[in-house]
Amino acid sequence: MSIKYTPNKHHVAQSFADAAQQYDDVAILQRQTADELLERLSFVTLQPNIILDLGAGTGRNLSLLAQHYPDAALIAVDIAPAMLKQAQRRYKQDLGLKRWLPGQHKVRFLAGDAESLPLADNSVDMIYANLSLQWCEPQKCFAEIQRVLRPGGLLSFTTLGPDTLHELRQSWAAVDDYPHVNIFYDMHDIGEAMMNSGLTEPVLDVERMTLTYDTAMALMKDLKELGAHNVNSGRRRGLTGKHALQKMIASYEQFRQQGVLPASYEVVYGHAWCSEPAQQQSSDGTIKVPVSQISRRSASE
Repeated sequence: MSIKYTPNKHHVAQSFADAAQQYDDVAILQRQTADELLERLSFVTLQPNIILDLGAGTGRNLSLLAQHYPDAALIAVDIAPAMLKQAQRRYKQDLGLKRWLPGQHKVRFLAGDAESLPLADNSVDMIYANLSLQWCEPQKCFAEIQRVLRPGGLLSFTTLGPDTLHELRQSWAAVDDYPHVNIFYDMHDIGEAMMNSGLTEPVLDVERMTLTYDTAMALMKDLKELGAHNVNSGRRRGLTGKHALQKMIASYEQFRQQGVLPASYEVVYGHAWCSEPAQQQSSDGTIKVPVSQISRRSASE
C-alpha cells in the first residue's frame, strides 16, 4: 500500500466538532452522495435488523435509513460528540410526532472512531458510511468493519479519492511543498485493504463531481465550515502568511471557466459483504461448526 499523509485523529474530531453547528448549510456534496448511496441500496435484498450509520455527522441520513428499513434498529457512531448532539436533535425533528408511535426504534448514539468501534463482534447487519472512511487508515477501519458485521452482513460506503480538490492542491504547490489539502487513498488501495480484512465480493466504482465557486476563498470557507480543511499530520504548523495565501489565490485563477472556479471531487462508491466464519478442522479430521450456524430442521423435512 502506498504511503500517505495520515490524518491526525484529534484534529479530525476537533474540526468536525467545530463544524457541527453550520455543517448542514454547506454539505452539498455530502447530501448528493448520501442520496446516491441510499438509491444503490434499493437494489439490495438484505433486510437488516441492526444498521450502523458510521460517521453519522449531523444525523441527516438517520431518518432516511429508518424510512428505507422501518423494521431495523439504528446505531449512530461519530468521532465528534458535538456532531452526535446535532444528530440527536435532527433525528427528533425529522421524525416529529412519529417518534412517539408504538414500534418506533430509538437510535443509539455512540462516540467512536471507525478504527476502533465501540461495538461487539458480529453485532450489526449493515454498515452505511457516507464520506467518513477517508479520515481513516483503510486496513484498520475495514478490519473493524469486518469484526462488527455479522456473517453475510453488508458494508455500503462512499469515500474520497486522491484527485479530490486537485485544483486547490496544485495551486498550493505553487507556494510551498507542505500538504495544504487532505490526501486520500486511491481505489486500488481501498480494494486491497477490503480484501485483506476478510470482506468478500468488494465492488468499487468512481464518480467525478464538481462544485463551483466565485472565489478560492469561498471554497476555503466552505471546507472550514464542513470541518474538512487540512488535518494531515504533515501539514504546515502555524498560520499561512498573507503573501502565500495571495499567491495560492492567483494560481487558482488558471482553472477559472465561464466565470467560476471548479472544485473537483473523486467520489469512490463501494460495497462488500462480511465473510462467513471459516470452519476449523482439527488434527483428527473433524470440523467444528459454531452452534449459531446450525439450523434445526422441522419434523416434516
